[in-house]
Amino acid sequence: MALNLAKMRNFGIVAHIDSGKTTVSERILYYTGKKHKIGEVHEGATTTDWMKEEQERGITITAAAVFCSWRDHYINLIDTPGHVDFTAEVERSCRVLDGAVVVFCAVAGVQAQSETVWRQANKYSVPRLVFVNKMDRMGANFERVVGQVKERLGGNPVPIQMPIGAGDEYIGLIDLLTMKAYYYEGDKGEDQVERDIPAELKAEAEKRRHAMMDAIASNCGEEEIEMAYLDKGELTNDQIMAGLRAGCRTFKLQPMLQGSALRNKGVQKLLDAVIDILPNPKDAHSIKQFELEDITKSNPSPTACDPKAPLRAMVFKIMNMPNLGDVSFVRVYQGLLQEGDQLVCQPSGKTERAGRLVKLVGSAPHKIEDSPAGDICAIVGLKNTQTGDTLCHQSDNKPMMLEGITFAKPVITMAIEPKSNQDKEKMAYALQRLEREDPTFKKWTDPETSQLIIAGMGELHLEVLSHRIRDEYKVDAVVGKPKVSYRETISKSLEIRGKHVKQSGGRGQYGDCVVKIRPLTDEEKAAGNEFIWLDSISQGRVPREYRPAIEEGVRYELQRGYLAGFPCINVHVELIDGSYHDVDSSQEAFIAAGRLAIREAYPKLGMQLLEPWMKVEVETPDQFTGTIMGSLQSKRAMITETLDRGTNKIIRCEVPLGEMFGYTTELRSMSQGRAGFSMEPSEYKTVPQSMVEKVAKKG
Repeated sequence: MALNLAKMRNFGIVAHIDSGKTTVSERILYYTGKKHKIGEVHEGATTTDWMKEEQERGITITAAAVFCSWRDHYINLIDTPGHVDFTAEVERSCRVLDGAVVVFCAVAGVQAQSETVWRQANKYSVPRLVFVNKMDRMGANFERVVGQVKERLGGNPVPIQMPIGAGDEYIGLIDLLTMKAYYYEGDKGEDQVERDIPAELKAEAEKRRHAMMDAIASNCGEEEIEMAYLDKGELTNDQIMAGLRAGCRTFKLQPMLQGSALRNKGVQKLLDAVIDILPNPKDAHSIKQFELEDITKSNPSPTACDPKAPLRAMVFKIMNMPNLGDVSFVRVYQGLLQEGDQLVCQPSGKTERAGRLVKLVGSAPHKIEDSPAGDICAIVGLKNTQTGDTLCHQSDNKPMMLEGITFAKPVITMAIEPKSNQDKEKMAYALQRLEREDPTFKKWTDPETSQLIIAGMGELHLEVLSHRIRDEYKVDAVVGKPKVSYRETISKSLEIRGKHVKQSGGRGQYGDCVVKIRPLTDEEKAAGNEFIWLDSISQGRVPREYRPAIEEGVRYELQRGYLAGFPCINVHVELIDGSYHDVDSSQEAFIAAGRLAIREAYPKLGMQLLEPWMKVEVETPDQFTGTIMGSLQSKRAMITETLDRGTNKIIRCEVPLGEMFGYTTELRSMSQGRAGFSMEPSEYKTVPQSMVEKVAKKG
């Protein structure tokens, strides 16, 4: 498939839940000719939300990749979920996209999950456009959203359109580049009609065009454009577009558009902006690759978006689809992936065959023969791949690994067990498949109770997964109540010896180590560390082959915890001394010595119990504010701010996750069903001493 890279765009739609992402995706598919009928979210008839759970709940659960074309350009589009429980879908999508359209509701503006997706786009250096949706809703305010993007997200928004009206009076938009008004006619807004700007809006449009030029010249980073503006006080349309492209690509500015996807207004102009402003795969941020032996990843080299280079492709998502079976979604960064290719998955080294290559529109496959650098496709039937794996050709003399994807750790657990022995095997298979699909879903058996435990990102996440076990894999299961994943940590530093000596006739056991233990610093935690091991032992005190065994023992004991049996995190352990015996020392003896050192240190380390806290945002009609705030404070909430949003109040606070189970029902009953809330993980905080014993008993 010969694709012109300059005419290709890979972009995703990301936003807070209920901002209208999936509706925007549906309109894009309709206007680009991929669909003859628009599917509505409320009717459960959308293309990208094809799973039964998505259609029943009216939300996006899994990121869906589709392809289409616009103005002779080829587009790969990924529609992502907005709910915090499915944040992994946004994470993996941001990792492989060259651009994103961030959708905000014109009434609600920047919400809790909006901040999360914005941070994820920052993390993976994704250029973005902003689309303010729902301009037809009562209380819609484009300018307010522009201000929130600047203040709350630290963005640099540059409006390139101006709305004509708002709420019920929203009828179209003014393009500040062409200085024309656009209206949308026809049954589905398919006829975009260009007219002159209404006389009463002409002066305001001129003023906003100058503000746009000023923002572009000041922030795009192109000296030539800045000088042209300083000289003439004006920019040509070509210079404006060049400045928008450069500023967007280098994250210095975010062009802002607006419309109403449900009322079929503004989506064609959004597609034009995707083509004109977002980068193509060749111009996009280059992904790094590493040699397999380079464990520290200290010597990266950039990938080349070239079909003739050695193959480097990333598996960013795995799904079991009803009509296809195992489907691995792949972004090709370099080289050419062809049907029938013999592949190697890195880092596992397992071999695979690219049996069948497809492009998807929802769950409908379209067969292709190859996928060149810069493209996104799906491979049917890979069995050994995992999310984040790099695919190289088997014949490659120097295979490399691409930068991986990092996922948040699960914060909520619950027990699950099959109703009958017959279901036992089916459940093991189902859980294994789901764990392969979803990196934020984990399973294990509790060593003390022998219960099967599943863990995820929230109540809804685990509820959806347990429904999928029942509906897709036909397993009858009993599910326990959700439980919080607590953690333990230390507050003091200590130097301690762990000496394991046993003599029981014949060869004995001898392992001896001295370790220095301290809490991690804020900088170390900010870098994403939960445990740091440092080997500072002087040469010859303990042979090199035994030192990893000490680390293994230390890690094992920290995983078991002390106060309530939860893993102990944010610990720095330094091996500083030890001794060994020529005959009696062994790997097992040094594992035991490492464990003993931690066990004996625990009572002296000032142990603390930690619990996950969530950032919570509640939106409620004003008359329920007092009741809801009282309820939140009874849940140990720390209220950070309250704001007015039209006739509603916004309450922002931080609350322990353990207090939020079942809050949806509680909030509905307090507000006659009129209030709503969203939450996202914040950080782990210390559990009050009065509650430690209670948690320990539960744990």
